[in-house]
Amino acid sequence: MSQGFLPICKKDMEERGWEQLDFVYISGDAYVDHPSFGPAVITRLLEDYGYKVGIIAQPDWKDKNSITVLGEPRLAFLVSAGNMDSMVNHYSVSKRRRSTDAYTPGGVMGKRPDYAVTVYGNLIRQVYKKTPIILGGIEASLRRLAHYDYWSNKLKRSVLLDSGADIISYGMGEHSIIEIAEALDSGLSIQDITYIPGTVCKVKSLDSVYEPTILPSYEQLKEDKLNYARSFYVQYCNTDPFSGKCLVEPYSDHLYVVQNPPAKPLSQDEMDLVYGLPYMRTYHPSYEKDGGVPAIKEIKFSLISNRGCFGGCSFCALTFHQGRIVQTRSHESLLKEANEMVKDKDFKGYIHDVGGPTANFRAPSCEKQLKYGVCKEKQCLFPKPCKNMKVDHRDYVALLRKLRKIPGVKKVFIRSGIRFDYVMADKDDTFLKELCQYHISGQLKVAPEHVSDAVLEKMGKPENSVYKGFVKRYKKMNERLGMDQYLVPYLMSSHPGSTLKEAVELAEHLRDLGYMPEQVQDFYPTPSTISTCMYYTGVDPRNMKPVYVPKNPHEKAMQRALIQYRDPKNYDLVMEALRKSGRMDLVGFDQKCLIKPRKIKSDMSGVKRKQNCKNSKNVKNNRGGNNKRRKSR
Repeated sequence: MSQGFLPICKKDMEERGWEQLDFVYISGDAYVDHPSFGPAVITRLLEDYGYKVGIIAQPDWKDKNSITVLGEPRLAFLVSAGNMDSMVNHYSVSKRRRSTDAYTPGGVMGKRPDYAVTVYGNLIRQVYKKTPIILGGIEASLRRLAHYDYWSNKLKRSVLLDSGADIISYGMGEHSIIEIAEALDSGLSIQDITYIPGTVCKVKSLDSVYEPTILPSYEQLKEDKLNYARSFYVQYCNTDPFSGKCLVEPYSDHLYVVQNPPAKPLSQDEMDLVYGLPYMRTYHPSYEKDGGVPAIKEIKFSLISNRGCFGGCSFCALTFHQGRIVQTRSHESLLKEANEMVKDKDFKGYIHDVGGPTANFRAPSCEKQLKYGVCKEKQCLFPKPCKNMKVDHRDYVALLRKLRKIPGVKKVFIRSGIRFDYVMADKDDTFLKELCQYHISGQLKVAPEHVSDAVLEKMGKPENSVYKGFVKRYKKMNERLGMDQYLVPYLMSSHPGSTLKEAVELAEHLRDLGYMPEQVQDFYPTPSTISTCMYYTGVDPRNMKPVYVPKNPHEKAMQRALIQYRDPKNYDLVMEALRKSGRMDLVGFDQKCLIKPRKIKSDMSGVKRKQNCKNSKNVKNNRGGNNKRRKSR
């Protein structure tokens, strides 16, 4: 049974009467005990199984004593970078250092190192030579095998090797961490724990590895990017817990990194258990003096109703982390959490979100998935909705109706992503009607990402005609309801496959919409996505065909500027982009033009100024010549 926050110092341990912890969890985030935070879920689950767990949040990685404050754990250290990849947390896509960190008290930047799990793992090894180290969380999960690292522009080894750790619990981790804990508790050596689904380990020989699929070696991957593309696609086709194979990446004749098949998805009862654990639902009180942890504001009054996503976007890492099989919580579990929310003194009557990676997915996409797994080389929604896909919003609608009726709840928002193509596949308008009527406030954010079918194909997104159809349907529904609400499209520039031609096409679409986005997302190559593989290798790993990749910073700036072509600061970049793409027909005074030519008057005045300067110089030169002549006389 929980006794408040888990121990963060020896005094906390003494108050519980504990001399030694079973596990010490080291996190790159501040300590926030809320189910939206991975470290909270794993530590509370271990606690529920009877293990003694403490947390060292954001240790000083320059001081090895910072990881000794709770002593040596009996079973293992658990290490995570936190809720975000440390490099994404620290750097923008242009590799500029960000100024704030929402997962740190007061939003202060710099409280965790770059490549956090690697640094923390090595820090532990300096002090505790043989204590097991288990990596987890998004950073380790997506770096579990050799991967392209955008920030160093290099192919890196498995994080398991560079961190000095013993095993990775990849994916969401609930099943695998309990199996690892029980194996260690039974006296099994960490070196012998090589068989658990959802884990990656290292071995000296393959004698004990069952039916391995051998990937190209690390040396072969470095020699030829096409080897990496082929290897990546094998990994991509083995992310399903029912059909996935054991993958082996050789590093030498005596060192192999072994990825076991993914752990099975959680059942609804298991999901309810995980989200019903006794979380404090806020940050540790020691952070109050610093102004708290900013990240809590977005999620404190939000409900996680599902995990997993069968959307299959190329630029998303969810396939490698949460998987494609949707897992959901029961209505009872969500209503219980919502009723507890209402009692919070800071609750103002608004539930900020009810969703997950994709809000309107409340079941696996088809019946066969929980027996046979997802299709290896087919997507549920792309390029067209699969005929076997079950399209049904009724359960989600029923849940939202129940939440709206809770006394003290004024409005229930949906802020997670809505898959508009899934809405379009549903012939019943009930969800769209209630979405517009009750669950948005003036605008709905959706993610068409682009309008060029050539780019959308590389993104794994539906054709632009599907989005156009949704726009019409959404507008018609709002008119029917007598509501004046808008769509805010999320758009991405510089994705593999996008040339200046496609970027101009996107600008023309925005012109026709009469809309200019305030923010533009440049494609960000993060580990373990199809798009990042394209970026690094120049080929689409699904068919090994060449793909155009915009990498030049100036071209990327032009593509970004085209999306915000109305901004005067972007004029020169837009003009250059139109000239280079042979689209000077879009420069002029017609309504179809993106920008106007520079005013002739100002151009002439510029010429006059230059001429005046030239004349002035001639006068000075003549004066100088006259003076010289006077002196010579």
